[in-house]
Amino acid sequence: MKALVILSGGQDSTTCLFWALQKYGTGNVHAIGYDYNQRHKAELDFARDICNQHNVPFTVISLPVIAELSDNALTNPNMAVDTSKSEDSPPNTLVEGRNLLFLTYAAIYAKTRDIRVLVTGVSESDFSGYPDCRDIFIKSCNVTLNMGMDYPFIIETPLMWRAKARVWQLASELGVLDIIKNQTLTCYNGIVGTGCGNCPACHLRQKGYEEYLCTK
Repeated sequence: MKALVILSGGQDSTTCLFWALQKYGTGNVHAIGYDYNQRHKAELDFARDICNQHNVPFTVISLPVIAELSDNALTNPNMAVDTSKSEDSPPNTLVEGRNLLFLTYAAIYAKTRDIRVLVTGVSESDFSGYPDCRDIFIKSCNVTLNMGMDYPFIIETPLMWRAKARVWQLASELGVLDIIKNQTLTCYNGIVGTGCGNCPACHLRQKGYEEYLCTK
């Protein structure tokens, strides 16, 4: 069976890429990324490099319409990224409908290539208030895609119930801890590896890494 990984070049999706390679085997895994004018679009360069190193076909889809429709700190360079999140509202890095669009375009790509499995790195354990990272959304989307495209997709979410410490643990189990630590870009300010240290993505990543080290 073949699998298509939605790959941003960040910690989570890159861990999912290696998970898919182990489960489905080299030659059966493709990857797809999205350029939606995100402030950290350099992540796609790191995604491409890793795919080249591991013989994974990688396609980038341009989706500038996302930036035109949703005003958020990831696509609006004039909006500062919130360093803390209110309990009453999602963070200003929420890109409305992003995962819904990503999965839809991934499904179109996959069906035309006889790929049934879609792999995404969303997590309800560390979902930061993004509604389209929840398990109930993924299950609903899976049903909708299957019905709308008359095709038996399987959406895999290897990280759904893993907090960041356990994502680091999985990377270690897969033998790619150093790759994930040094060659992925999670930082909203576009700094590879440990990142800027100030944005929410960096805080979450570093906190998870420290917690993982405590379990060793």
